[in-house]
Amino acid sequence: MLGYAIANPTYDRIRDKPMTLHKISKKIIGYKVLTKDDAEAAAKHQEQQSLESMHENVERPEVLVGSTYKIKTPQSEHALYITINDMVLNQGTPHEERRPYEIFINSKNMEHFQWVLALTRVISAVFRKGGDACFLVEELKAVFDPKGGYFKKGGVFMPSLVAEIGCAIESHLKHIGMIKPEKMSDHQKQFLAEKRREFEALHGETEAQSFPEKAVLCSKCNTKAMVLMDGCMTCLNCGESKCG
Repeated sequence: MLGYAIANPTYDRIRDKPMTLHKISKKIIGYKVLTKDDAEAAAKHQEQQSLESMHENVERPEVLVGSTYKIKTPQSEHALYITINDMVLNQGTPHEERRPYEIFINSKNMEHFQWVLALTRVISAVFRKGGDACFLVEELKAVFDPKGGYFKKGGVFMPSLVAEIGCAIESHLKHIGMIKPEKMSDHQKQFLAEKRREFEALHGETEAQSFPEKAVLCSKCNTKAMVLMDGCMTCLNCGESKCG
């Protein structure tokens, strides 16, 4: 009898690969055949598990990358300098990212020394815990000074010094990519530019980096940039309009 064999390419590929044996010491109560999608998902999960993440047991390196932000308020003749240092995780890989590790606030003004020191220690502890620390921004920006707030350069209203510290942290988190800034579309930018030209044609020109003196505070962006245009209050900074 003439015998013959049919080549099986799939079998040949499996046969040529080294097999990994796993001893099953427990009773099998079910099974599932892994598909290609399942294998890719498992590989992705394993890769994520191996990535370095921020947690309180991460050892501080000798050198950290950081940025310093200056705060000058009309309430004090001395400025505050906020320094936020970052930990670089998964350095040199496609998953490299910066995460805040610690914060320091320095000033010649010793009036607020006690609570500023306490605030920096609490914020630094939250940073080192890992996870999403972006909630700190909204919590700090919601603090109001019972004595009243103040306007920054450019007409932005700050309800308190703590709120401005929150704004500095927000700027840093945007810089390292933890907060994605909301960008205006080209249509919105063009609309605001036209509105500003119309207002200046009626009331005179203003400086490039400031808003008209007659502008009032916008409740959305806290900037003194809302003006009356065509019978409707419109913000020249964020585009907020009382008429929708």
